[in-house]
Amino acid sequence: APEFTPPMPLLEGIAASAFARGHSCAQQSATVANPVPGANPDLLPHFLVEPEDVYIVKNKPVLLVCKAVPATQIFFKCNGEWVRQVDHVIERSTDGSSGLPTMEVRINVSRQQVEKVFGLEEYWCQCVAWSSSGTTKSQKAYIRIAYLRKNFEQEPLAKEVSLEQGIVLPCRPPEGIPPAEVEWLRNEDLVDPSLDPNVYITREHSLVVRQARLADTANYTCVAKNIVARRRSASAAVIVYVDGSWSPWSKWSACGLDCTHWRSRECSDPAPRNGGEECQGADLDTRNCTTDLCVHTASGPEDVALYVGLIAVAVCLVLLLLVLILVYCRKKEGLDSDVADSSILTSGFQPVSIKPSKADNPHLLTIQPDLSTTTTTYQGSLCPRQDGPSPKFQLTNGHLLSPLGGGRHTLHHSSPTSEAEEFVSRLSTQNYFRSLPRGTSNMTYGTFNFLGGRLMIPNTGISLLIPPDAIPRGKIYEIYLTLHKPEDVRLPLAGCQTLLSPIVSCGPPGVLLTRPVILAMDHCGEPSPDSWSLRLKKQSCEGSWEDVLHLGEEAPSNLYYCQLEASACYVFTEQLGRFALVGEALSVAAAKRLKLLLFAPVACTSLEYNIRVYCLHDTHDALKEVVQLEKQLGGQLIQEPRVLHFKDSYHNLRLSIHDVPSSLWQSKLLVSYQEIPFYHIWNGTQQYLHCTFTLERVSPSTSDLACKLWVWQVEGDGQSFNINFNITKDTRFAELLALESEGGVPALVGPSAFKIPFLIRQKIISSLDPPCNRGADWRTLAQKLHLDSHLSFFASKPSPTAMILNLWEARHFPNGNLSQLAAAVAGLGQPDAGLFTVSEAEC
Repeated sequence: APEFTPPMPLLEGIAASAFARGHSCAQQSATVANPVPGANPDLLPHFLVEPEDVYIVKNKPVLLVCKAVPATQIFFKCNGEWVRQVDHVIERSTDGSSGLPTMEVRINVSRQQVEKVFGLEEYWCQCVAWSSSGTTKSQKAYIRIAYLRKNFEQEPLAKEVSLEQGIVLPCRPPEGIPPAEVEWLRNEDLVDPSLDPNVYITREHSLVVRQARLADTANYTCVAKNIVARRRSASAAVIVYVDGSWSPWSKWSACGLDCTHWRSRECSDPAPRNGGEECQGADLDTRNCTTDLCVHTASGPEDVALYVGLIAVAVCLVLLLLVLILVYCRKKEGLDSDVADSSILTSGFQPVSIKPSKADNPHLLTIQPDLSTTTTTYQGSLCPRQDGPSPKFQLTNGHLLSPLGGGRHTLHHSSPTSEAEEFVSRLSTQNYFRSLPRGTSNMTYGTFNFLGGRLMIPNTGISLLIPPDAIPRGKIYEIYLTLHKPEDVRLPLAGCQTLLSPIVSCGPPGVLLTRPVILAMDHCGEPSPDSWSLRLKKQSCEGSWEDVLHLGEEAPSNLYYCQLEASACYVFTEQLGRFALVGEALSVAAAKRLKLLLFAPVACTSLEYNIRVYCLHDTHDALKEVVQLEKQLGGQLIQEPRVLHFKDSYHNLRLSIHDVPSSLWQSKLLVSYQEIPFYHIWNGTQQYLHCTFTLERVSPSTSDLACKLWVWQVEGDGQSFNINFNITKDTRFAELLALESEGGVPALVGPSAFKIPFLIRQKIISSLDPPCNRGADWRTLAQKLHLDSHLSFFASKPSPTAMILNLWEARHFPNGNLSQLAAAVAGLGQPDAGLFTVSEAEC
């Protein structure tokens, strides 16, 4: 649309006004009248309504209104430019008292218009009204985009103060327009200084308590709010304690038969409270009497004999104890010298006989594996121990298949110690592997060739599938799979990003792969395309992290692809390395699944009883770490685990305990609830997040505990645990977290690593890869397996059917139902009746 040009009277008025101001270009912020020479100044327009300063909240446009009398025309000018005529909404009327023409004009200003103004200049609008006597400009109205940052510039911190000491809790609210107003909450109740003269709020928004009272023990939260949002700081627990002080001494007692008398005092003036220090010194004082009735006599010969006898018995006991210790140590040394690990002599790979392919079917490789012996287990540490003269490194005999003529292969064996030292020396020369964990619980590795195989870290949901022909023929790779602790690997997270999966390495990086391998790992996100932006991150050899895949925007030609399911993801990759799944919330509906676990001691030998509440990612690896930790601490599960959906609402997680029977137990919690800050959970890199509730038994005989424990996110999801059990003999929940082995050994090599027999797999591939007009090809198989959303990725590979079968293997091992897969393939209507059978000769 062409730019709006004001009518000639308006231009003349503007020119006269500019000349009268000495050609000044400065805009006036107040109403300015510009009469036409010789005109009646009483008929100049004056404004009944002028535009006022306003804030744009989110994306909602704002309305500006002008109304003037008498007025024949009114137009808006914003930042020195006239607003188009079509954007004005005009209402004309006549003033009832004077009969003069009245005009009201309205315009909308959008967020996009304001954002176009760059630099330090603010966006402003004013209206110009004119009549036959001249023009009048209204005051300027400034339009600003309202916001409130999420992070407080300074949050209050927990404090412990003595009675009557002053308390200062600082708070600097997040930056915002308009500036945020600040208020304080004490245990969720509003702090009103007008009702409590002992409390006031400074201009810098700090909360000040002049003299601390016991009633001031509470959780304090700073709240910042403006027209856009309301933000809460992390709560600060303030504990007001009282140090104990002695009461006056009592009077001396009468002199006793032992020629002593005593006096006492109590630590009750005042008694210690809320963790205050106990009184120092003795509460009982005794002295010898000086009355005539007390006669002191020297000890007789009988007393000397008694003392000598006691000393002799003590010396004998000490000598006997020393003898027992020496005997035990010698027996232990003898046992150690006789113990030998025989696994290294009995384990190892067995020969695999490979027959030449048949002349009538040359594209198939016929294999006769010994399924009972082709599986191997790799165990032991990557680093040989340095605390002895001859380091021990336990590793099963590896096999090296060297291709020979005539379709034969030779099996080679080598020394376990030499293989281990060689493997470690190769790893130690590469900086990339310096952070690998030195233990078997979080790492597995094996030697693989073109037959493929599988690596698994038990009880973590993490595995690596190496399909057949992923490794070039003639190549042999030593491949490892590692689970990292988040605190050991620096993964930078920007903005609202959160870690959703474990950090997993597979390597060595840089090896040549001719087919994608599949890395499987759990995640704790609630997958929803409208709530999350999910990215797969990979660490380069230089140490920097890069986004290699944006889920939902995959390109078929990409080196990476991901099948995302409700609680797991399967990553196709042709390059090994270190990976992690990261999410960024697109709305407050984005949620992470938290597993809530309650642990307590198996045996309680004191009056105190601790209940530990863990809040961890709902993944197998996080569960495994906590279960292993609690085994070391001597803990047991006391309630069935629950899942809580933790949302990106910037609200903290709270935990509280209720209905504790006061006649049997006392809670040592000094505040109404405990709190875990939002960012500690949402970041996803902190392990073992938990709170401890300490209860104290009134009597050592108390063994029954009944109470309620609540865990909830403020303004979000919550869970309630009804605890009712006997702390000395109730173990009904102990079996719920028994760690079971996933599919046996962590390293599987060759055909035993796959559910689908090799020959049947080859027949399915050769039958379904060629396109079929009747639809009986790999596309229909993908639809039957609910994988039709990945058709473009499958089609980009040399064998789409092989990709589908590889993904089926990764998803369903070791408990996959092979009969269901066979039924899905058979349902495609292939004419070859022998597609799913293998002859005895072929086996």
